Amino acid sequence: MNATPANRIQRLRTLAWLLDSAIVLPGGFRIGLDPLIGLIPGLGDAIGVAFSAYIVIEAANLGAPLSVVLRMIGNVLLDGLVGSIPIAGDLFDFAFKANLRNIALLEHYHFDPSGAHRSSRAFFIAAAAISILVVLAIIALLVFVIIEIAKLF
Repeated sequence: MNATPANRIQRLRTLAWLLDSAIVLPGGFRIGLDPLIGLIPGLGDAIGVAFSAYIVIEAANLGAPLSVVLRMIGNVLLDGLVGSIPIAGDLFDFAFKANLRNIALLEHYHFDPSGAHRSSRAFFIAAAAISILVVLAIIALLVFVIIEIAKLF
């Protein structure tokens, strides 16, 4: 049985909610399974990116234009890169909610296709700048750790 695009989007919305907002914390703050899975050393962030990639692939299969899919990929990359930084990345993962952002992009396209083709240049410039900063921060941290280890010997 072929599901309608609206049904498929609703299933994706449910998955995004589960990954980003399913658990209510004291004070009304919501988190999902994605940042909890991300706490697993080594594999957690990769598993989260895989779930997020599924949402992006489904959006492409639903006919989302390249501009929307690229913005969704940027959200996943940003979430995956920053999320991979120990502690700070985990905190970022709790707040960023890339999957819900991506569902909002998909729904905006689905319900208002004329507005979905606006330029996403600023988004990609910001995402690229943040990604570069993250990589530089990781390199700096690794250099610092290597220097501190070398001091022990």
